[in-house]
Amino acid sequence: MPNYIRAYVPGGSYFFTVALLERHRRLLTEHIDVLREAFRSVRNQRPFRIDAVVILPEHLHCLWTLPPNDADFSIRWRLIKSSFARAMAPGERLSARRQVKQERGIWQRRFWEHAIRDQRDFDAHFDYIHYNPVKHGWVRRVADWPHSSFHRWVRLGLYPWDWAATLDVREWDLE
Repeated sequence: MPNYIRAYVPGGSYFFTVALLERHRRLLTEHIDVLREAFRSVRNQRPFRIDAVVILPEHLHCLWTLPPNDADFSIRWRLIKSSFARAMAPGERLSARRQVKQERGIWQRRFWEHAIRDQRDFDAHFDYIHYNPVKHGWVRRVADWPHSSFHRWVRLGLYPWDWAATLDVREWDLE
């Protein structure tokens, strides 16, 4: 089994990629209200700031900042994933290992995280998140994807409504 080393930085900012186990399913957007409630519930229990988020049908990206003296993003993801899974009707394909462990087969077991190093790194990941629906071909313009914090940042004046990312962000492949 791989030995995952996580970068725990109290009060730090992190970029995450979290994906469904079966990447052809569209559970995240089909059940967006359930996912939002899972986030809301966990944020009430264990506060954190969502700086940027995009929810695609089969995966999501987030940029979070944790409270000072708190670096436990893993528990937050476990709670979000389990809350969402409990709300879904059973019926997904389960491996023998998942059956033995009595696990659901909705989420990939792990998630990808990156500890943000500085403002430049934060800004690059912030833009990557918002451009992601275009990158994956779901829409032609960033503003056309409804499940993104992009709209909030347009309202607050950070992005123009017709923003399209710089070339270096468009060429990133973090997944």
